Amino acid sequence: MKRAKLFFFVLSIILVAALGQAVHAEVHVPSIIGDNMVLQQERKVRIWGTAQPGERVTVTFASSKANTTTDALGRWQTLIGPFKAGGPFVLTITGSNTLTFNNVLVGEVWICSGQSNMEWPLVNAKGGTEAVAQANYPEIRLFTVRKKTAASALDDVEGRWVVTTPEQVPQFSAVGYFFGRELYQRLKVPVGLIHTSWGGTPAEAWTSQDMLASLPTLQPILERYQKELQQPPQVRQELETKLAEWERANLYQDPGNKGEALGYTTTSFDAADWKVMKLPQQLETAGLNIDGAVWFRKEVDVPASWVGKDLLLGLGPIDDFDVTYFNGAQVGATGSETQNSYLVPRRYKVSGSVVHAGRNLIAVRVFDRAGGGGFNGVPEQMSLGPADGSKTDTVLLAGDWRYKEELALEPKKPDWGTRPSLLGPNNQNSPTVLYNAMISPLTPYAIRGAIWYQGESNASRAYQYRTLFPAMIRNWRAAWGEGDFPFYFVQLANWQPAKVEPSESDWAELREAQTMTLREPHTGMAVIIDIGDTNDIHPRNKIDVGHRLAVWALADTYGQKIEPAGPLYNALSIEGSKIRVKFKHLDGGLTTAGGGPPRGFAIAGADHKFHRAEARIDGGSVVVWSNDVTQPVAVRYGWADNPDCNLYNKADLPASPFRTDDWPGVTVGKN
Repeated sequence: MKRAKLFFFVLSIILVAALGQAVHAEVHVPSIIGDNMVLQQERKVRIWGTAQPGERVTVTFASSKANTTTDALGRWQTLIGPFKAGGPFVLTITGSNTLTFNNVLVGEVWICSGQSNMEWPLVNAKGGTEAVAQANYPEIRLFTVRKKTAASALDDVEGRWVVTTPEQVPQFSAVGYFFGRELYQRLKVPVGLIHTSWGGTPAEAWTSQDMLASLPTLQPILERYQKELQQPPQVRQELETKLAEWERANLYQDPGNKGEALGYTTTSFDAADWKVMKLPQQLETAGLNIDGAVWFRKEVDVPASWVGKDLLLGLGPIDDFDVTYFNGAQVGATGSETQNSYLVPRRYKVSGSVVHAGRNLIAVRVFDRAGGGGFNGVPEQMSLGPADGSKTDTVLLAGDWRYKEELALEPKKPDWGTRPSLLGPNNQNSPTVLYNAMISPLTPYAIRGAIWYQGESNASRAYQYRTLFPAMIRNWRAAWGEGDFPFYFVQLANWQPAKVEPSESDWAELREAQTMTLREPHTGMAVIIDIGDTNDIHPRNKIDVGHRLAVWALADTYGQKIEPAGPLYNALSIEGSKIRVKFKHLDGGLTTAGGGPPRGFAIAGADHKFHRAEARIDGGSVVVWSNDVTQPVAVRYGWADNPDCNLYNKADLPASPFRTDDWPGVTVGKN
């Protein structure tokens, strides 16, 4: 009897292990391969994933079929194509199981990356409301990479492909969308946009460790990082104290929960006069340009079979903090104790003791201490279901919620540049962590090129950016293994109060470093020195940014006969007391906004002192002079944080700021 029991016990263990191995061995692909995706046309396309070691995997797409076998670690990949633009098609992957992906297109695929100005959502851009309402483009597909950091390279990202509709597009990158929309309208082929960005982040976070370590100019970035990681506990404690002091000075502190005492969490409270907001979305997107506290309520029908059972409530990430209730009972809270709380998906357990059949109430108090606030996730993250993992009758919570402002505060404008940094693998500003988590997993996926809007966070190290930025571009190109694919970027906009007299400028030096990056093959720069905002580092005009990136792609990548750039400095000649500045990218000649003489020039002699200069257009040149400089040797244009400059070409594209000297200024030479 005992032997029989032992036999069945051992047999059950073997069966469980075998079942676990079988489940683990199923064919699996990364999230970038899915329904609604766009595959790059006219190029061999890699399809990859995992399965049982030694398993044969077959990939079928259109009229193409490819077979491969997994390696000893269960990894597999194969190439299919190339294909011509078109679709929709079905992609089938078969091994021990079969994966089927529908509504797949073939067209042009672009990466859209950078910091907050690339991340800026379409609905909050100038003209965004109209653009969202008109966003019915079944052949433009969008993929947003969810924010994540990693100490080493990951195999996958979180995200999904969606079809462009007014419901899906509001939170997508405005710059990326306007860029992709123009390509679609001009090329008449499907377009896939992969958005992977994170506000406030420096370029080194998007660059691999190997690349940073390979260049002496960039090695100090890693050395400082390692030094910070090795600091004794008391030093890190001091940094944490300084960070807390900075937060008290720059961010709102929660004065306390008033809504609970008013009954906002209870089913008996009448919220009929509360307004309605579709979730998930940010407060600002919904028209609430405030910081502070906002309550949200939603009534849901619960099946009788759930009564007395523990439930799992998912709300997605909430910016910044929340306290969440179910039928008046607090079921979860996330506050300042949680690092990067605005990125953490809320998943709270609801005790079965508070669950009853019929109508149940979910109430959430959101506190936003600065910047964007509200629900940051995607619809599928908002759900209610049994805690045991059963998906039967899961209640989806995205959609209409009632809301009421508890505390409406004037939006804070934190001095982010002075925020103490506690670097580490969980800090998005640390070297390599975003490359590892948000770029490297994408590199097997075939693309046409990339667009990039970043630099604000590196402006204090502009000289170093001369090396860092082109190194990052080379790094990405090597990782994708598709040669020198097109890489088009945005030069920093005008910002900050204007200065009357010529002076040094971190932002001008960063723009110069960006311009120098044009030496890299197949790069292009969208100049936006004319559409910035004196008071806001996030100018709302994103449609012109997208257009100026798109004309680079249309001209340089797709061979259309259009001018991709505004005037770029080419050469100078000294003519007595004047300097003649020659340009390329004239497109028929030079002109000025408003038709007056050129503004924004400064001129200097051997004393290195710059004076505001007069200027006139002479054919394809600009002649510059000042009565204060009789023997000029150098000239600058638009050399300021927020310059007053007005030079364009006949394609209505602005001239890039430049200088002809290389004299050390405030930041030159910094690392």
